[in-house]
Amino acid sequence: MNQRAAPGIVRDSIVSYLTAAESASIAEIQQAVGSRLGDVPASSIRSYLNLNTPDLFQRTSRGHYRLRAANDQAARAKPTATYTIDRAQLVQANCFEWLRAREARSIHAVVTDPPYGLLEYSHTEQTKLRNGRGGVWRIPPSFDGHQRAPLPRFTVLDEGDRQVMHDFFFEFGQLVLRATVPGANVMVASNPLLAHVVAGAMSAAGLELRGQLARLVMTMRGGDRPKNAHKEFTDVSVMPRSMFEPWVILRHPLDGRAQDTLRKWKTGGFRRPSHERPFGDVIKSSPTPKSERQIAAHPSLKPQAFLRAIVHAALPLGKGVILDPFAGSGSTLAAANAIGYDSIGIEKDAQYVAMARRAIPKLSALVIQKIDPILS
Repeated sequence: MNQRAAPGIVRDSIVSYLTAAESASIAEIQQAVGSRLGDVPASSIRSYLNLNTPDLFQRTSRGHYRLRAANDQAARAKPTATYTIDRAQLVQANCFEWLRAREARSIHAVVTDPPYGLLEYSHTEQTKLRNGRGGVWRIPPSFDGHQRAPLPRFTVLDEGDRQVMHDFFFEFGQLVLRATVPGANVMVASNPLLAHVVAGAMSAAGLELRGQLARLVMTMRGGDRPKNAHKEFTDVSVMPRSMFEPWVILRHPLDGRAQDTLRKWKTGGFRRPSHERPFGDVIKSSPTPKSERQIAAHPSLKPQAFLRAIVHAALPLGKGVILDPFAGSGSTLAAANAIGYDSIGIEKDAQYVAMARRAIPKLSALVIQKIDPILS
């Protein structure tokens, strides 16, 4: 496939083909798209179909898909419900459709933990996770009497999956650029293997790349000996044990100088944790406490101590609206409520919306010891 092809062109080609076909197999779709765009990996076709099912495509049988009816698509695109929880608004909707309809320059910061593997939060993979079958999710065994949380296996992503991810974040970056005010901070959780794709795609969309924030936390990723040869190579790890979680930091370009943007839009910098200390890009954290996981059993739940630190920093003057387009269990909204910020969360999965409605008041009420960025 032409690597300079416009983001979304594969998806648009699939839609164009299925508009004239009642149903088609992945091989037939690949052939039709390839005749327009050149060689397109079957994995790219599968990824686009999985990512957009059931919102855009419908699986008719094993390996066969059709385009959803236009009126069905329109119905699914509309927000199903909106809930007000303290200063937070929780909206059940597809965040891409919501962002397209949102008033331009009306969001003052974005703090989100998106599906940066994409496949792990598709309808198919979420069904497997909830049934305990795994799929792209690795379901760890109990260890030392503790049940570990599932982890998505990003090493299974191939070049086609990464191309889909680039296109996804390019389009997401364009929508965020339109919705945010000048100077707005955009803080996106990522993964050491994929942060460069997220950063490249969103900066290509027009947002300014401002570096990365490192959440220092021990994870279960990496450090393993060679599979099926661990006794032979006892002193070898196939990749480093991950001890940090990167967050990509971007910004809507300023409107003039930083002081001009701060005066006009109340954005253009980070709020300091104290008068003496600036906000830093390394934060010592910990795995999410069991007490919080019992409130919100979301596989990607971040701890309130960490979220409150970055949400606090996201609005330099403490004014404006924080957006989490992938709200999940509502932990970002809970952090905003605890600080006293207005926030909006978008989540399309009905089960996670129900979880968030229960969890946000409880998470925001927790008494959490404040943590500050590490300074040298």
